[in-house]
Amino acid sequence: MSAVVDDIAGIAGRSAAPVALAVGAATRTLAFGPSGTVTLGRFLGQVQALAARLPEAPHAINLCEDRYRFLVAFCAAAVRGQVTLLPPSRAPAAVAEVAQRHPGSYRLDDAAVASAEPDPGPTPPLPQAEAAPLRIDRAALAAIGFTSGSTGVPAPNPKTWDSLRTSTAQNLAALRDLWPAGTPVHLVATVPPQHMYGMELSVLLPLLAEVAVHAGRPFFPHDIAHALRQAPAPRLLVTTPVHLRALVQACAADPGLRVPPLAGIVSATAPLPAALAAAAEARLGCEVRELFGSTETCVIARRRSARDEAWTPFPGVRLQPQPDGSLVHAPQLPAPALLADLVEIVDAAGRFRLRGRQADLLEIAGKRASLDDLTRRLQAVPGVVDGVVFQLDAAAAGGVRRIAALAVAPTLTPAAILQALRQGIDPVFLPRPLRCVAALPRNPTGKLPRAALLALLQTASD
Repeated sequence: MSAVVDDIAGIAGRSAAPVALAVGAATRTLAFGPSGTVTLGRFLGQVQALAARLPEAPHAINLCEDRYRFLVAFCAAAVRGQVTLLPPSRAPAAVAEVAQRHPGSYRLDDAAVASAEPDPGPTPPLPQAEAAPLRIDRAALAAIGFTSGSTGVPAPNPKTWDSLRTSTAQNLAALRDLWPAGTPVHLVATVPPQHMYGMELSVLLPLLAEVAVHAGRPFFPHDIAHALRQAPAPRLLVTTPVHLRALVQACAADPGLRVPPLAGIVSATAPLPAALAAAAEARLGCEVRELFGSTETCVIARRRSARDEAWTPFPGVRLQPQPDGSLVHAPQLPAPALLADLVEIVDAAGRFRLRGRQADLLEIAGKRASLDDLTRRLQAVPGVVDGVVFQLDAAAAGGVRRIAALAVAPTLTPAAILQALRQGIDPVFLPRPLRCVAALPRNPTGKLPRAALLALLQTASD
């Protein structure tokens, strides 16, 4: 049985005793990449060395892009009793806002983590101390994650080590059957570690299970394929619908793009269309498993998107429909959390379907639609590479908020797109204005912050 399950599966009756920062033999591989492999023992030594150099402060803002250095900085801060802040993006304004909310915080980036080296060179080696067992208070606050801001102002969500260890055990159990029992899996992730999904899958799993993680964050399809070729089998790709679509399209267009055999693909951060999941399974020869969660709750459910519409909740997770969303009960939550997602419970086991968000539901002239459905229809128009439908802030006559759309469609005009939409959308829900743009302002996880959409719409109309 995996070390993480042995160590933390007993959710009930936990003691208050300190727990290991990372589990497993000192010789196990924790990270890999172009520079070779890093064992757990070497990693713990580097954590201790960095921890000794960190300033006295209550919070650290971890901006490391190198995933391995993020791991070192995250754990070094924990050893010093500091809470890691995870901004919703690396944009200077977003980082400054988080720093302003937490006086006395300091920033850690790749250069800062390696700053002790007298001759850093292009990729400086990290300092290293003698490895020793590192333990932490399980009740201590580990991190504060911030929502993406796609629906408003980013909100803070504190996470204790206890809650993160519990959610990690749930995640491992949900994915464990994708690769052979007793074999360490090598994970490549395209999502940044600052995002809660990236934190759960590419930071906590390597710390608390027999999982090794690629040090980089590949973005483009050829980079993803290259990183996967650096990974020994079995290989797990942790990604988003945006990156997965690009990889599937690139593989179809370029027969020379070689992706090695995968044990599985994991997707989250945005709804994964069933057609894309099926295409990825056919093209890449493995199961695509979609996870559902949030910064507020961590991952709470799973499904095989190519076959299933309903989500299967993790053990101990229960969703309770509310008029304005869903109340989530989960083992890792100290109290139920309210999500904006509307759900329909489909059976006694608690499986559920997502029905969008209350704020996304539209009612005009007695007719109803949802922004999610309108967006799917826009993206399905032949020639549309990417697109989104969203509401404007100002209300039109009669108090109805107008809807607008942005589309990436190099070969189409707005008029042609609207004509195609008329075939399946009631005229009252046709987005006006609809602008064609070169690219949508997606953040590193593929989400679309509302402020960025409104700014781009204004720029496109000037």
